[in-house]
Amino acid sequence: MGFPKLLEKNVMLQKTVVLNVVGFTPAFLGEHTPKITAWAERGKMASIEPPLPAVTCTAQAAYLTGKPASDHGIVANGWYFRDECEVKFWRQSNNLVESAKIWDIARQLDPTFTCANLFWWYNMYSTADYTVTPRPMYPADGRKMPDIYTQPADLRSQLQQDLGQFPLFKFWGPATTVASSQWIADSAKWIEARHSPTLTLVYLPHLDYCAQKIGPDPAAIAPDLQEIDAVVGDLIDFYERRGAQVILLSEYGITPVNQPVHLNRVLREAGLLQVREELGLELPDVGASKAFAVADHQLAHIYINEPDVYDRVKTLLEQTSGVAKVLDDAGKQQYQLDHPRAGELVAVAAPEAWFTYYYWLDDRRAPDFARTVDIHRKPGYDPVELFINPDIKLPQLKIAKTLLKRKLGGRSLMDLTPLDATLVRGGHGHIPPSKTDRPLLITRQDGHLNHDAIMAVDVFNVILNHLKG
Repeated sequence: MGFPKLLEKNVMLQKTVVLNVVGFTPAFLGEHTPKITAWAERGKMASIEPPLPAVTCTAQAAYLTGKPASDHGIVANGWYFRDECEVKFWRQSNNLVESAKIWDIARQLDPTFTCANLFWWYNMYSTADYTVTPRPMYPADGRKMPDIYTQPADLRSQLQQDLGQFPLFKFWGPATTVASSQWIADSAKWIEARHSPTLTLVYLPHLDYCAQKIGPDPAAIAPDLQEIDAVVGDLIDFYERRGAQVILLSEYGITPVNQPVHLNRVLREAGLLQVREELGLELPDVGASKAFAVADHQLAHIYINEPDVYDRVKTLLEQTSGVAKVLDDAGKQQYQLDHPRAGELVAVAAPEAWFTYYYWLDDRRAPDFARTVDIHRKPGYDPVELFINPDIKLPQLKIAKTLLKRKLGGRSLMDLTPLDATLVRGGHGHIPPSKTDRPLLITRQDGHLNHDAIMAVDVFNVILNHLKG
């Protein structure tokens, strides 16, 4: 991976902060976000055309490298690792991003430059100066314990001593609240007060949860909008008092959905996806399958192990309700998604649809992890993890009993997740036609934003130009 040639040398870069308010769109500006709205009115806003897929890891990689997925390699939040015959989501090594990052390029310009990366993804083993990212502990007894990974390593104990343990179970799952975004915001202020980085990247995910559970209607999620508005408003005030330039942006817009599409069931019923039985339950055997889907929100990579079924799979997908388009090699090239990690085909959902990872045909045969929050074991993204199964009576009692069993040394599943994908009301991943539903970028340094619409890869230069002043 090479760095671009730069003409300027030893430039004194300007303090800049990027607040990534996940899921924020122009539709959310208004009465429920008075602080952000008032700040935005004094600056300039641009709509961002997100990459395909419009998901966290792909969008962030585009912002931080200025390159498309065909270069940086982050084709989704997860993909099929062909050499291991395994699907893996939410990997954390920065080495997976195959293009130079903005902090490396900025450091070429200014040797005194430093960067803090707070919870943006692929945040482990990077060359950023200060990094903080969720990293639970998994003892052999089956527990999952909240924790973080930091660089330098001693930040881990210092942050949690001063701010308390990172609230992992409020970061993702049915118990999510603004507490996780507040903790990240507090950690950003903590690092700023002690280290004053030149560039600070802050990830604030709160709106991602409510908009997928309830839908993106501002009136329906008004309390959540007010909560994130308070967090963001406080951060803007804090950083501007310290002379920092603030950029507020988002990764994607969440749009209403009402149609879950089970691509792997379609492929299985066609005899293309194989499963194996373990303890009476079914697990996908992707290495033995002729074809299978790795579903990620409104996009799915279709991996084909036997080339002679390619045309059959393509036709099958094109005939599936809820599939808007199927990208072949030319289509992947058009969307700059032509990378070896991508599937042989890529399915894009219709605006009101989204893709589940479900592959079983009988819920009684679903794997044990299907009813739990288990983002690493599931071979696809599962927003149903945001819900508690409505069929469970007294769920709080069940949670208490499970925690007690674990405390006493027993193994027990926290099996609260329903298998009803129709519960999900908001999705993302496709490129919305309306700018109102797309992510945005707002800055008060309007000289660095020359257009009212930019591409995701253009965000890199917007940030770099802020640093240059």
